[in-house]
Amino acid sequence: MKTTVDIPDSILERTKIAAVRRRTTIKNLIIEGLETVLREDVPADDTEAFVAAFSRGNNFDSPVGKVHRHEIYDRPILHRL
Repeated sequence: MKTTVDIPDSILERTKIAAVRRRTTIKNLIIEGLETVLREDVPADDTEAFVAAFSRGNNFDSPVGKVHRHEIYDRPILHRL
């Protein structure tokens, strides 16, 4: 799946250098980093509630309330990931 992510220039530059040093691609570094983060334990109840709310978008019946794109990064559950 393709997606677009805004990455600060300084991080992208360091990522390019790391990819060259490791003889891999930026894509592989991102996948490796995400897999590392996602391996950490997250309480199932919080995860299910967040995924349900995110999947429904602005549904007022959401267990964690209305979710806007700009608020996703401020959710406490993401700080535990």
